[in-house]
Amino acid sequence: MTDTRQHILATGRALVARRGYTGVGLSELLREAGVPKGSFYHFFKSKEAFGCALLDSFVEGYAEDLAATLDAPGLNARARLMAYFEGWRARQSGEAYEARCLVVKLSAEVAELSPGMTEVLARGVSSITARLASVIREGAADGSLPAHDDASALAVTLYQIWLGASLMGALSRDTIPYDSAMAATAALIDHEGPTA
Repeated sequence: MTDTRQHILATGRALVARRGYTGVGLSELLREAGVPKGSFYHFFKSKEAFGCALLDSFVEGYAEDLAATLDAPGLNARARLMAYFEGWRARQSGEAYEARCLVVKLSAEVAELSPGMTEVLARGVSSITARLASVIREGAADGSLPAHDDASALAVTLYQIWLGASLMGALSRDTIPYDSAMAATAALIDHEGPTA
Protein backbone atom coordinates (compact mmCIF):
# COMPACT_ATOMS: atom_id res chain seq x y z
CA MET A 1 0.00 0.00 0.00
CA THR A 2 2.76 2.44 0.95
CA ASP A 3 4.63 1.45 -2.21
CA THR A 4 1.62 2.40 -4.35
CA ARG A 5 1.31 5.75 -2.61
CA GLN A 6 5.03 6.43 -3.07
CA HIS A 7 4.80 5.36 -6.72
CA ILE A 8 1.96 7.82 -7.34
CA LEU A 9 3.96 10.59 -5.63
CA ALA A 10 7.13 9.78 -7.59
CA THR A 11 5.23 9.73 -10.87
CA GLY A 12 3.53 13.00 -9.97
CA ARG A 13 6.85 14.57 -9.02
CA ALA A 14 8.29 13.81 -12.46
CA LEU A 15 5.22 15.15 -14.27
CA VAL A 16 4.82 18.27 -12.11
CA ALA A 17 8.54 19.08 -12.37
CA ARG A 18 8.13 19.30 -16.14
CA ARG A 19 4.73 20.93 -16.56
CA GLY A 20 3.64 22.38 -13.23
CA TYR A 21 0.79 21.40 -10.96
CA THR A 22 -2.09 22.69 -13.08
CA GLY A 23 -0.51 21.29 -16.24
CA VAL A 24 -0.90 17.73 -14.99
CA GLY A 25 -4.38 16.23 -15.12
CA LEU A 26 -5.52 13.46 -12.83
CA SER A 27 -6.18 11.07 -15.72
CA GLU A 28 -2.64 11.60 -17.06
CA LEU A 29 -1.16 11.01 -13.62
CA LEU A 30 -3.13 7.79 -13.21
CA ARG A 31 -2.20 6.60 -16.71
CA GLU A 32 1.51 7.34 -16.15
CA ALA A 33 1.47 5.68 -12.72
CA GLY A 34 -0.53 2.73 -14.01
CA VAL A 35 -2.99 2.83 -11.13
CA PRO A 36 -6.80 2.96 -11.13
CA LYS A 37 -8.71 6.02 -9.93
CA GLY A 38 -9.87 4.13 -6.84
CA SER A 39 -6.27 3.62 -5.74
CA PHE A 40 -5.60 7.33 -6.06
CA TYR A 41 -8.62 8.25 -3.94
CA HIS A 42 -7.68 5.62 -1.38
CA PHE A 43 -4.53 7.63 -0.63
CA PHE A 44 -5.58 11.19 -1.51
CA LYS A 45 -8.99 12.84 -0.98
CA SER A 46 -8.47 15.21 -3.91
CA LYS A 47 -5.89 16.50 -6.33
CA GLU A 48 -5.13 19.26 -3.82
CA ALA A 49 -4.51 16.66 -1.09
CA PHE A 50 -2.18 14.92 -3.53
CA GLY A 51 -0.41 18.25 -4.16
CA CYS A 52 0.06 18.78 -0.41
CA ALA A 53 1.41 15.24 0.00
CA LEU A 54 3.71 15.75 -2.98
CA LEU A 55 5.13 18.93 -1.47
CA ASP A 56 5.41 17.37 2.00
CA SER A 57 7.39 14.51 0.47
CA PHE A 58 9.60 16.95 -1.43
CA VAL A 59 10.24 19.11 1.65
CA GLU A 60 11.14 16.03 3.70
CA GLY A 61 13.60 14.81 1.08
CA TYR A 62 15.00 18.29 0.64
CA ALA A 63 15.66 18.54 4.38
CA GLU A 64 17.76 15.37 4.16
CA ASP A 65 19.71 16.73 1.18
CA LEU A 66 20.12 20.05 2.97
CA ALA A 67 21.56 18.33 6.03
CA ALA A 68 23.99 16.34 3.89
CA THR A 69 25.37 19.56 2.39
CA LEU A 70 25.17 21.94 5.34
CA ASP A 71 26.51 19.38 7.84
CA ALA A 72 29.30 18.10 5.57
CA PRO A 73 32.29 17.13 7.70
CA GLY A 74 35.65 18.74 7.16
CA LEU A 75 34.33 22.01 5.76
CA ASN A 76 33.95 25.32 7.53
CA ALA A 77 30.56 27.01 7.58
CA ARG A 78 31.32 29.34 4.66
CA ALA A 79 32.37 26.44 2.44
CA ARG A 80 29.24 24.48 3.39
CA LEU A 81 27.02 27.47 2.65
CA MET A 82 28.63 28.05 -0.74
CA ALA A 83 28.39 24.31 -1.53
CA TYR A 84 24.63 24.52 -0.90
CA PHE A 85 24.26 27.32 -3.44
CA GLU A 86 26.59 25.57 -5.92
CA GLY A 87 24.27 22.57 -5.66
CA TRP A 88 21.27 24.84 -6.22
CA ARG A 89 22.88 26.19 -9.39
CA ALA A 90 23.69 22.69 -10.65
CA ARG A 91 20.17 21.36 -10.03
CA GLN A 92 18.26 24.33 -11.40
CA SER A 93 20.38 24.77 -14.52
CA GLY A 94 20.75 21.05 -15.26
CA GLU A 95 18.77 19.01 -17.76
CA ALA A 96 17.13 16.77 -15.12
CA TYR A 97 13.80 18.49 -14.43
CA GLU A 98 13.04 15.98 -11.68
CA ALA A 99 16.08 17.26 -9.73
CA ARG A 100 14.85 20.85 -9.76
CA CYS A 101 13.28 22.45 -6.72
CA LEU A 102 9.50 22.17 -6.49
CA VAL A 103 9.43 25.29 -4.29
CA VAL A 104 10.84 27.25 -7.23
CA LYS A 105 8.57 25.52 -9.72
CA LEU A 106 5.30 25.80 -7.81
CA SER A 107 5.45 28.77 -5.44
CA ALA A 108 3.95 31.33 -7.82
CA GLU A 109 1.58 28.80 -9.40
CA VAL A 110 -0.11 27.58 -6.23
CA ALA A 111 -0.02 30.78 -4.14
CA GLU A 112 -3.48 31.82 -5.34
CA LEU A 113 -4.73 28.32 -6.04
CA SER A 114 -4.28 26.24 -2.91
CA PRO A 115 -3.99 27.46 0.68
CA GLY A 116 -2.93 23.98 1.79
CA MET A 117 -0.09 23.72 -0.72
CA THR A 118 0.94 27.31 0.01
CA GLU A 119 1.18 26.46 3.70
CA VAL A 120 3.40 23.44 2.99
CA LEU A 121 5.66 25.58 0.80
CA ALA A 122 5.84 28.35 3.42
CA ARG A 123 6.81 25.85 6.14
CA GLY A 124 9.45 24.36 3.85
CA VAL A 125 10.95 27.75 3.04
CA SER A 126 10.97 28.72 6.74
CA SER A 127 12.81 25.52 7.56
CA ILE A 128 15.39 26.11 4.83
CA THR A 129 16.06 29.73 5.78
CA ALA A 130 16.31 28.80 9.47
CA ARG A 131 18.94 26.19 8.60
CA LEU A 132 20.86 28.68 6.44
CA ALA A 133 20.77 31.22 9.29
CA SER A 134 22.19 28.58 11.61
CA VAL A 135 25.13 27.99 9.27
CA ILE A 136 25.73 31.74 9.00
CA ARG A 137 25.96 31.87 12.80
CA GLU A 138 28.28 28.85 12.77
CA GLY A 139 30.49 30.76 10.33
CA ALA A 140 30.87 33.61 12.80
CA ALA A 141 31.77 31.07 15.50
CA ASP A 142 34.35 29.19 13.38
CA GLY A 143 35.82 32.38 11.90
CA SER A 144 34.96 31.59 8.28
CA LEU A 145 32.38 34.41 8.15
CA PRO A 146 32.10 37.78 9.82
CA ALA A 147 29.43 38.23 12.49
CA HIS A 148 26.15 39.42 10.99
CA ASP A 149 23.68 41.51 12.97
CA ASP A 150 20.73 39.44 11.77
CA ALA A 151 21.60 36.01 10.39
CA SER A 152 17.92 35.21 9.84
CA ALA A 153 17.36 38.28 7.67
CA LEU A 154 20.50 37.49 5.70
CA ALA A 155 19.34 33.91 5.14
CA VAL A 156 15.96 35.12 3.84
CA THR A 157 17.69 37.62 1.55
CA LEU A 158 19.96 34.91 0.14
CA TYR A 159 17.01 32.59 -0.44
CA GLN A 160 15.12 35.36 -2.24
CA ILE A 161 18.13 36.10 -4.44
CA TRP A 162 18.35 32.45 -5.46
CA LEU A 163 14.62 32.11 -6.00
CA GLY A 164 14.79 35.10 -8.35
CA ALA A 165 17.88 33.72 -10.08
CA SER A 166 16.03 30.45 -10.68
CA LEU A 167 13.12 32.24 -12.30
CA MET A 168 15.45 34.36 -14.45
CA GLY A 169 17.50 31.28 -15.34
CA ALA A 170 14.35 29.52 -16.54
CA LEU A 171 13.63 32.49 -18.81
CA SER A 172 17.15 33.00 -20.14
CA ARG A 173 18.04 29.30 -20.27
CA ASP A 174 21.62 30.04 -19.27
CA THR A 175 23.65 30.23 -16.07
CA ILE A 176 24.19 34.00 -15.99
CA PRO A 177 21.52 34.61 -13.30
CA TYR A 178 23.10 31.89 -11.14
CA ASP A 179 26.56 33.39 -11.61
CA SER A 180 25.19 36.75 -10.48
CA ALA A 181 23.47 35.13 -7.50
CA MET A 182 26.70 33.39 -6.52
CA ALA A 183 28.63 36.68 -6.66
CA ALA A 184 25.93 38.46 -4.63
CA THR A 185 25.92 35.62 -2.09
CA ALA A 186 29.67 35.80 -1.57
CA ALA A 187 29.54 39.59 -1.23
CA LEU A 188 26.72 39.47 1.31
CA ILE A 189 28.07 36.71 3.52
CA ASP A 190 31.60 38.13 3.53
CA HIS A 191 30.46 41.65 4.38
CA GLU A 192 30.43 42.47 8.06
CA GLY A 193 27.62 44.58 9.43
CA PRO A 194 23.94 45.14 8.72
CA THR A 195 22.40 42.96 6.01
CA ALA A 196 19.96 45.60 4.76
